Formats: sequence, C-alpha cells, structure tokens
Amino acid sequence: MRWGIYVRVSSTDQNTSAQERELRRWLDGNGVPADSVEWFVDKASGKDLHRPAFERLQRAVFNGEVDAIAVWKLDRLSRNLRDGINTLADWCDRGLRVVSVTQQIDFNGAVGKMLAAVLLGIAEMERESIRERQAAGIAAAKERGIYSGRKRGTLKAKPKRAKELRARGLSDAEIAIALGISRRTVQRYLHAN
Repeated sequence: MRWGIYVRVSSTDQNTSAQERELRRWLDGNGVPADSVEWFVDKASGKDLHRPAFERLQRAVFNGEVDAIAVWKLDRLSRNLRDGINTLADWCDRGLRVVSVTQQIDFNGAVGKMLAAVLLGIAEMERESIRERQAAGIAAAKERGIYSGRKRGTLKAKPKRAKELRARGLSDAEIAIALGISRRTVQRYLHAN
C-alpha cells in the first residue's frame, strides 16, 4: 500500500514537526514501511484547497500513485465544510483509505463519512470564530485609533490565480468565491497588466 501523508500549518512561521512526529509514530506503530510513504507538506491557510502540496497530493490520487492518506487531524485537509467533505468523499469513492491519526478515525464507509461531516463542520465553525475575533479586535483597535488597515500594496489573493481560473472558464462570481474576494476585485485583477 502506498501512503500519502498530508501535513499543513496555517502560516510560514509555524512548525510542522509536531504533526510529523505524531504521523511517523503512527506509521511505525502500524508497520508502514518508510519507502511506501510520500510526504506532502503545506504552510498555508485551510480556507480553500489552493495549496501547492495539496494540489500535488490530488494529482497523485488522480494518477493512482497513492492508495491511502493519513493526516494528523481532519482539519488539516480543510477548514471549509464543503471542500473537506467533497475531497474526502472523492477519495473514499476512489477506494482510498483515509485516516486521521490523532482522532483515531478511519474514514472509509458510511460512519466514517458521517464523522467527517461533523468534524469538518466544527473546523469551519472554528474558522468563523477566528474571523469574528479578528473583526472584533480590529474594531477595538479602530476605536483606540491604532488601526490603520491593510498595508497599501498588499493583495487578498493573487491576480495570476484569478487569470488562471478565468482561462479555465470560470465566471467573475465563481472566481470571487474561489479566491474569497469581491467580484470587483476579480475584475480589477483580470484587467491588471
């Protein structure tokens, strides 16, 4: 059996070693040979699926290069309920074994899919809670006069990605949803040099 091991932290200044240590311990405990394992490591938000290592993992799944996937915790796949469930359902439909090591859950079968829906729903709620706390913090900082907004010249998404999605035939609204930006911003990105 060929394993794809997916690891994700939310930002580049975070360390993946804790997840990797637990995953290695699980692999060793289950007798998975090191030469049957490929690691996919992202340092990116879980708000969407546009992450380099995750996209490589998806290609490996599509090409039949992995038979099983292990994650430290299910929310490492996604903090978006729809994305997480669709991904997990696709993998299970392809016959892959999917395991969340710390939650000790094997997601194959109907019970596994139901548990995945619950856990991914909780992950999405956590993400929304983080956004609400961030908004409250910004509002408090504005009241104290110490918040000046996002630095000029920074972007919420990559204009190049908007152009790639347009080339695939997506509409402005679909691109906006995929990138988490407004339609107006999509239009600005598409018409930029």
